[in-house]
Amino acid sequence: MIHLLPSLALAGAVVLAYGNSFGGVFQFDDFNVIVGNPAVHSWQAWLADAPTGIRPLLKFSYMVNWTWGVGTFGFHLLNTLIQAVNAILIYHLSRKLLENLPSPSPKAAAFACALIFALHPAQTEAVTYISGRSTSLMAMFYLASLLAYAHGRAQNNRWLLYLASPLLFILAVLTKETAVTLPLALLLWERTRESKEPWKRTIKNLGVHAGLVGMMAFAFAVHRGYSKFFEACFRTRGWEENLLTQINALPHLFSRLFLFPSLNIDPDLPLVLGWNFLVLSQALLLAALISLGLTCLRRRPSLGFGLLWFFIHLLPTNSFIPRLDIANDRQLYLASWGLFLAFSSELERIAGYLKPGPLLPAAATPLLAFILCLSTMARNEVYQSEVALWEDTAQKSPHKARVHNNLGYAYYLSGRYGEAERSYLTALRLKPDDSLARNNLTLLENLRAKKG
Repeated sequence: MIHLLPSLALAGAVVLAYGNSFGGVFQFDDFNVIVGNPAVHSWQAWLADAPTGIRPLLKFSYMVNWTWGVGTFGFHLLNTLIQAVNAILIYHLSRKLLENLPSPSPKAAAFACALIFALHPAQTEAVTYISGRSTSLMAMFYLASLLAYAHGRAQNNRWLLYLASPLLFILAVLTKETAVTLPLALLLWERTRESKEPWKRTIKNLGVHAGLVGMMAFAFAVHRGYSKFFEACFRTRGWEENLLTQINALPHLFSRLFLFPSLNIDPDLPLVLGWNFLVLSQALLLAALISLGLTCLRRRPSLGFGLLWFFIHLLPTNSFIPRLDIANDRQLYLASWGLFLAFSSELERIAGYLKPGPLLPAAATPLLAFILCLSTMARNEVYQSEVALWEDTAQKSPHKARVHNNLGYAYYLSGRYGEAERSYLTALRLKPDDSLARNNLTLLENLRAKKG
């Protein structure tokens, strides 16, 4: 029973931190992908949509919640359970990796890492925001696939290596296509282990997963739903413009791990159209961090793993492929594990050189967990209503027209028409050709005219 204590403690921490999220309402993209999407409102509709729609497993989870009939409570309950499972998976993966590396206390470092992952407020966008499930549910299958692979390698179990892990990989991609990075993550796992095998053997172990990526690429190309999805992405902006923009956005994302009060569902980040001194400096910094990660794989493997893991998991969303939103906090969800692991293992290593020894991490972990838990609970409160969310966002992105339009519509639904009008006018001042804000203002004016 004692071996279950870390998992139970992590699950309890998640429930404590996210207990006040259960009263949250549908927000932002929830209305497009859930409330206004007939494909997730019945089993028959989901089956009809599955052959041509994208992310069928994600939609299946929405459909189960929708037909359950308990409203947003059910959505939040499942999101919280997914977060608890992911924290436990992170603990077992961290422990397995650190036990194969020079680590003074792999169990303690692994638990600290998983606890930070479980409680960090940056995760709220993937947990409290219902549509953020696309990221957390994908991560659950992704991490389970990696754990099955790791056990398969350790036990020389072909069923885990060549059946269980690939099947979980497929489930991850059917939830969200960004899971295609798994073979790169497996390669990083192989090259981080203390007893590295020859490249030929490593490539053989990854053969099934690499083959699946090839088949997935073909499926994306011929699938009507995914073809439209990627066409829409590249109509947003060119890949070169997007790459420059993402070089500027990555430091912003990284900073969200430390600047808790600045977490923002709709950050106002600029488009970068050409090279300048700031972007060049940021590109050199990012290149230096990647080089540091590669260099550390041999001498400080946990640090090297953490840095490279972070960048691998931002590749699909923050590099060449354009997205409507330049960056979102939820993109840190899976990427953050690497940095949390590096931090926890380095803290244990430093403690070994100090007189307090194990007392340092033993004291630091509960204090940090307490701060993170309070910060997460505070962030959950922002999702309790549409007005609360968009007022918070308008304070942090005051120059973004979409934010003020959304705030105006939240005021409109709440019957606060004067505030709605002011928000719509602010949106139009920032973006005079904003047709959505113009239409919403007209709708408000017509309503007032009818009421006389």
